[in-house]
Amino acid sequence: MNITARLRTRVLHTVTAAAVAATAGVLAAPHAAADDLPPGVTKVANSVDVRCAAFVYHRSSDWYFPTGAAKGLVWLQHGFSRSNGQLGDLAGRYAAAGFLVFAPTLPSADLFGCTVSNLGNNTAFLDHVADLFGKASDPADKLARSFADARTRAGRPDLALPEGFVFAGHSAGGEAVAYTANRLRTTYPAAFARLRGLVLLDPVNSFTGLNMANALNGLAPTPLPMTAISSPPYTANGNASGTVELTTDVHRPFLGVRLTTGSHCDAEGGSTDSLCTLLNGTPQARNVATLQTLAVRWALDDVDGTHTASHYPGGSVYEALRTDGVVQTLTGS
Repeated sequence: MNITARLRTRVLHTVTAAAVAATAGVLAAPHAAADDLPPGVTKVANSVDVRCAAFVYHRSSDWYFPTGAAKGLVWLQHGFSRSNGQLGDLAGRYAAAGFLVFAPTLPSADLFGCTVSNLGNNTAFLDHVADLFGKASDPADKLARSFADARTRAGRPDLALPEGFVFAGHSAGGEAVAYTANRLRTTYPAAFARLRGLVLLDPVNSFTGLNMANALNGLAPTPLPMTAISSPPYTANGNASGTVELTTDVHRPFLGVRLTTGSHCDAEGGSTDSLCTLLNGTPQARNVATLQTLAVRWALDDVDGTHTASHYPGGSVYEALRTDGVVQTLTGS
């Protein structure tokens, strides 16, 4: 991505982020649907410890438990100025399909730079986030402790932390999960071997730094499945800055889809709120359903090592969506 384009998209993203911050205190709370869980899914709210500089933050975390054994662990990360509650609808869909879902709230503003989006230099903080997954096999470490507490509260002593991971991030959360995935590759190779897929939901590059570019260039030579589900370029998604980064840096014939009439709020679905929709547009039901269907199906394929042909180019479900003008295929340049 060239420097001029990068600066232009950062200006657009800055304008949107400033508007979000200015209105955050006066708009409605998340839609009640955030806690309308699919049958059999159990949600537990607790906390997870994450280091920040010389401190340990106790961050809100939501865990979503499937009915039976978990097929894999989905880390579902919100974006700038959002929280884990705004992804409750999608989290429930993942859990209904058999995933254990971990959805933490990471700061959007912090004196020490410990933020989900890079407002100055958040790489040290994201290194600590990566540490959660890098040491996930240690029952005494941070992620396992949070899971053990949630498991007890959910009445699921039978459930173990799954072997396979899928990282899914919305907006600035897309950059955060990509950076974390690449950090596992360079620092925790055993944990990186557990990572089965990376899903970027209308990803947005940060205001500063090259976190997304560095991450995707590091991950591109690996066999890690990487897909995006994006909306068209507009101010809310930094003119599709994260999607452009993906299709520029990762040279693969299939990198996901663009929802042709999509909104930046599509990933939040029924748990979005007016803070998102007022600035970015209201999600259309078909776009939300398409995003959830593809995101869940691709994650299942990632952890199972399968390829459900119907949900990829040439397959019946995919081609029906494409023919109806719902999606366009994203490919690497």
